[in-house]
Amino acid sequence: MRRVLSAAGLALLLPLTATSVASASGGHGGHGPGTCAKKAALFCEDFQSLPVGGAASLKWGVDTKHGTLTVEPATGGQKVLHVHTEGNGRAFLRVDDFAPPGNGFYGRVRLRVKAFPTAPDWAHYTLVEATGAGPEIVRPLGGQYVPTLGKDLWGVGADGGPTGDWTNWRESAPSRAGVWQCVEWRMDPADNRISVWFDGVPQPDLTVSTRSHGGNDTDFVFPRFDTVKLGWQLYQPNPAPSAYDLWMDDITLSTGRVGCA
Repeated sequence: MRRVLSAAGLALLLPLTATSVASASGGHGGHGPGTCAKKAALFCEDFQSLPVGGAASLKWGVDTKHGTLTVEPATGGQKVLHVHTEGNGRAFLRVDDFAPPGNGFYGRVRLRVKAFPTAPDWAHYTLVEATGAGPEIVRPLGGQYVPTLGKDLWGVGADGGPTGDWTNWRESAPSRAGVWQCVEWRMDPADNRISVWFDGVPQPDLTVSTRSHGGNDTDFVFPRFDTVKLGWQLYQPNPAPSAYDLWMDDITLSTGRVGCA
């Protein structure tokens, strides 16, 4: 069982401004205008229709403490969501009244994290969280600083339910700072299975399911999902660095896999 604590840091490869967001987005970070208009999805947000400034929409809510969400311009007429937190704060875009058919769904988000925590030991961070009727708080995308390895590693996790507080991190999935990545995940209720892809490549080491997970020796069972949050939360006080920035784009929740093209 891997305890959820705080997260490790990686060096920022380039200074991240609205311009560099756009230039990097030519690869995994970018999209063409009207992405969401072309998709049939349970939820889709590409930030194109939103004004620059404090993020707000009738389609979704905001959950923040010591954090902010801001829509920023990028070159090529694109826009991205800038997530900023101080200390162990949080800042999430919150999709409420979410009712996936059969309680299963796919997700996709493009993201770039400026830096991951380097202290305290076992620092833990969450970028995607799904909750609903049932005790488990499910985290299909999060990670942890593992001091015994000196690395930040991605991991699927959960909290609040019978399986306890865990993050199933893997050495094969290092958290990379300063680069755009397209992250996909699947919530499969048939076996309470979570599968993850990075830039279209499956990450089987990160898969968890009813009896194969990182928590207590009991079944891991999905709640009846009704809320999905995307952003950033760090759980331990006095982390290093003391503030966190990431950029998100092309958020989609769907009944089928969306892909990264």
